[in-house]
Amino acid sequence: MTTTIPACYNISIVNSNQFWKTDKVLKTELPILAIQIAFVVVLSRLFSIIYKPLHQTRLISQISVGFLLTPPLLGRFTTIFEFIFPVNGIINVEILSHVGLIYYAFLSGLEMNLNTILNVNKKAASIAIAGIVFPILVAPCLYALFRKVYGHSMMFPLEESTNNAFIVWTLVLTVTGFPVVAYTLSELKLLYTGLGKEALTAAMISDTYGWILFTLFVPFSINGKGAVYTMLCTIIFIVVCIFVVRPLIQWFIDCKADKDEWNDNQLLFIMMGVLACSCISDFLGSHAIVGAFVFGLILPHGKFAELFMSISDDFVGGFLVPLFFSGTGMRLMLIAVFSQGSWPFTIVIILSLCALKILSTLFVTFFFGMRILDGLALGLILNNKGAMALIMLNIAWDKMIFSVPTYAVLTSAVLLMTIVVSPIINVIYKPRQRFEQNKLKTIQKLRLDVELRIIACVHNTRQAASVISLVECFNAMRVSPVYVCALYLVELTRRVAALVATHIGKPSCQLGEQNLTKSQEELESIRNTLDALGKTYDAIRVETLNVVSAYTTIHEDIYHSADEKRTSLILLPFHKQLTLEGTLEVTSVLYKDINQNVMQGAPCSVGIFIDHDFGLVPKMNLHIRVVFVGGPDDREALAIAWRMARRSGTQLSVVRILLLGEAAEVDASIHDEVQGILSTVIDTDKQKELDEEYISIFRLTAVNNNDLISYSEMDVNSGEDIPAVLNEIEKFGCDIYIVGQGNCRNSKVFSNLLEWCECLELGVIGDILVSNNFGSRSSVLVVQQYGYGGMDFGNNLNQKATNKDMFESIV
Repeated sequence: MTTTIPACYNISIVNSNQFWKTDKVLKTELPILAIQIAFVVVLSRLFSIIYKPLHQTRLISQISVGFLLTPPLLGRFTTIFEFIFPVNGIINVEILSHVGLIYYAFLSGLEMNLNTILNVNKKAASIAIAGIVFPILVAPCLYALFRKVYGHSMMFPLEESTNNAFIVWTLVLTVTGFPVVAYTLSELKLLYTGLGKEALTAAMISDTYGWILFTLFVPFSINGKGAVYTMLCTIIFIVVCIFVVRPLIQWFIDCKADKDEWNDNQLLFIMMGVLACSCISDFLGSHAIVGAFVFGLILPHGKFAELFMSISDDFVGGFLVPLFFSGTGMRLMLIAVFSQGSWPFTIVIILSLCALKILSTLFVTFFFGMRILDGLALGLILNNKGAMALIMLNIAWDKMIFSVPTYAVLTSAVLLMTIVVSPIINVIYKPRQRFEQNKLKTIQKLRLDVELRIIACVHNTRQAASVISLVECFNAMRVSPVYVCALYLVELTRRVAALVATHIGKPSCQLGEQNLTKSQEELESIRNTLDALGKTYDAIRVETLNVVSAYTTIHEDIYHSADEKRTSLILLPFHKQLTLEGTLEVTSVLYKDINQNVMQGAPCSVGIFIDHDFGLVPKMNLHIRVVFVGGPDDREALAIAWRMARRSGTQLSVVRILLLGEAAEVDASIHDEVQGILSTVIDTDKQKELDEEYISIFRLTAVNNNDLISYSEMDVNSGEDIPAVLNEIEKFGCDIYIVGQGNCRNSKVFSNLLEWCECLELGVIGDILVSNNFGSRSSVLVVQQYGYGGMDFGNNLNQKATNKDMFESIV
């Protein structure tokens, strides 16, 4: 029979009146602690890299470090284990890990969005409540079944007292980890789909209910009969914090945030407040993390929260918290699960524990009319367990509420729930597969009596204003309405849950303008700008959303948003903006990478807008010029300009460049060798037929019936003629150029010129028009039509820096 044996070691007291009573702190204990921290942090980062393709959260990586030290693995080598975690070093790492846990709970409270929780919709609340009530009803039955199936074991006996075990067992199965759900949705690029929004809101509600249940019922498993007084005192403490402490702290922080007068001493005062609240809740008989969570919850969620998280998140989440969760892995002895002959039935129970939230979610989503596949995916996502479940398990272990088998079974179920979610969702629910199943979403194929749906991506208010000036030109009418969804792109720089919670819904009016973070202020300004457009034009509907993601993968979120909104056009801002001197200078190279990534796989047509103070141009006498060479992109550009030209007073000039002689040579190198030049010639002839057909329709329908629409042709015999022709066109002037990016032109001349372009995403014509050497004062819209594959930038990206000067000299 296995029993718990206390480990004792000698400590020589040298300075009994001082804080550190032993003289070996710097010589022995501090080096041991440093080795433990380094071991856990380095290995957890290594496991994170290994688990990255499976989209696993950091908690799994940290638990894996502890599991690596269990007896079946490195734990069997006593020398290694005692070197990393000697007996006299356990107490220090335990203290440090619990300090990290306290600040982790504080950050969890700081990232909660109470405004969203209090104004939640009926569906999300129903899903969250069902995910709590159903496990509460069924979990005790599964615990009783587990005890009966597992039976009696001499090596790993079950706990004798079952009352407290019932409570903790049930609570662990009810909670949902909101930070883990946010991370999983972000990694799978489902955060801004309908499913992701429902899951995120339901997870936040469920996590909040989990904290409430933890506060109310965990004391009963710790203090027994005295838990009633603990619960009452804790409720009084929370009420005092909300109605007495919170107004005082909010007034103090508002004054400092308004003047940006924060210093290290004041931030230290806040950090000490975390420890003070933790001590109070611990003294009252509850857990220390309750006080830390409440303190984070009552603090203002704005500039201060962003400041404090940016300072403490890396240290707390990167160094202290891994020490605590690695301990969960050390205590996990899977041998206890398989030690009995009835282990297959134990596995069935573990799988049954994983199914509780899935079944409850399926029932509620079916009631609300959701598809079964969506309900299954939502149940799997909400089945994610986070820090709260692991904290409860550790409390049950420390207080000897759970025996080794019970702890192993429940921990295995919790880890299984969290590990399998991302791979399964990635297999059964891939929105990107729907892109290929939709019809071609282009302006050219869109009927005039169908609503034109546009997604406009912006990084700031200035870009939002330029988008509005462009949307106004689309001739919105009640018979031909326009829908604009502005996506405010926010770079993910810290914890996913913190940023996402900040941007769910509109910021609370009670926060005050001075408390809004920079991104919240920008979002509000963009929303107000777009709302003004909707109020001005009855035929234009507007919506403003935000996308929080890493810039390297944010294009996938844009894809999903465009697919869900069924848009025909994605508008992107150019990575350069106009200066006071009238030249374009780089705003951010990252914006350029986003634009190129979007163009490579967008589910609809794409336009990059280069703004030259287009908002100052009077729209009643707008002059649009289209430079038409040929290909699907140019046809899409002409379709957009033709739609704009239906607005009263708008002048449209179409200049077609005819490639003759050397300029008409076909470039076969852009096709695979297997296809050969014959395939290229056939494709080129097909594109020419489509060009002639569309130009003929345009001339017959538009040019012959509208004096404000003109058409002309210019010949080009070589690559050197193209800049000269564009210079000749520029002499006539216009307000905006609308040109195609140039995909599928199959022209050798344009392929050669493309190698000299600075901005490949604009194509040859667009790159020349926006060049500072060209000197044009007109705005430019570069269009790529959906349906012919995105632009492949390839190795040309490495050549643009060296070729920039030579290309400008040609221009």
